[in-house]
Amino acid sequence: MEDTVTYEAKAVQRYIRISPRKVRLVADVVRGEKVDVAMTRLKFTTKKAAEVVSKVIGSAAANLRDRFEDEPLDNEELVVREIYVDEGPTLKRIQPAPMGRAHPIRKRTSHITVVVSKKDAELADDKQVNEE
Repeated sequence: MEDTVTYEAKAVQRYIRISPRKVRLVADVVRGEKVDVAMTRLKFTTKKAAEVVSKVIGSAAANLRDRFEDEPLDNEELVVREIYVDEGPTLKRIQPAPMGRAHPIRKRTSHITVVVSKKDAELADDKQVNEE
C-alpha cells in the first residue's frame, strides 16, 4: 500500500458577532481560490466579515505550515479547499415598544470553518487536459 500524505489543515473561528448570512456572502467570494488571491480579494472587500474571514484563512495556512515544517509552503501553493459558515447561538434581547410592549431583537453569531490544502499538481494537470 502507498502512504500518501495529504497536505491539509483546518481553522475554526467560533462565536463571531456577525450574522451567518452576511459572512456567507464573503465566504462565497474566496471559496476555491489560492490563499494569496483570497487574501488580496478580502483586503479590498468592504464588508465587516472580510477581516474576520481573512484572519481565519491566514490561521488555517499557518496551521498547515506548522504541521508540515519540513516542507516549504507558500500562500501561492495553498488553496482554500473548503469554507463554510454555520450558525452559532443567538443572543436574545428586548427593545421596548409603545404601550408597554416589547419587540424581540436577535443578535446572531457565526462559526467559520476553513480547510486549506496544498494545490495538487495532478489535479491541475487534469483540469488543463479537460479544458483543451
